[in-house]
Amino acid sequence: MPLLTILPRGKIVQIPAGTTLLAGIAAAGEKFVTKCTDSACSGMCHVFVPIGKKSLSKPQRAENEVLDSLAGVSSRSRLACQARIGEQDVTVELLGFASG
Repeated sequence: MPLLTILPRGKIVQIPAGTTLLAGIAAAGEKFVTKCTDSACSGMCHVFVPIGKKSLSKPQRAENEVLDSLAGVSSRSRLACQARIGEQDVTVELLGFASG
């Protein structure tokens, strides 16, 4: 199973392939302020993926549309409710406004 590293705290959790980043963050016990469920609706689950982005599922149209509407988006941006981890390890960085 791949490892999910969560920054800035550096917590590491092993999660099954196919799990969303949002579910992995929750499984690690990290505080993550979001109203997202899994519909790419609000963009409150915007995270950066500095390592392992190619291991994640490809962004779909709904995710791209939400990311296009957000400020501070970069090539490392993903919505945690949409991105599913593949077979390789991933590092995700929680943004200041989303973590507590």
